[in-house]
Amino acid sequence: MDTREAVAFRIRQLCAARKITPNGLANLSAVPQATIKSILNDESKNPGVVTLKMICDGFGITLEEFFDSDLFRGETEAKQA
Repeated sequence: MDTREAVAFRIRQLCAARKITPNGLANLSAVPQATIKSILNDESKNPGVVTLKMICDGFGITLEEFFDSDLFRGETEAKQA
């Protein structure tokens, strides 16, 4: 799984855990629905840090909490090897 896929997967995880839809996340985060959709459908090749921060704000978490997942630790370890 590459980083883009991991970001999309993490967003889906957090939506499921909080029982909110991607459209609900768009409303909570003030990120356009089209942007959320493009991230989740792997159409966005490089979601920006500002967008990810807004998504995190919508979830009520920090960027650190968003990336505190084995999904991203595995990416780092694989690139360092």
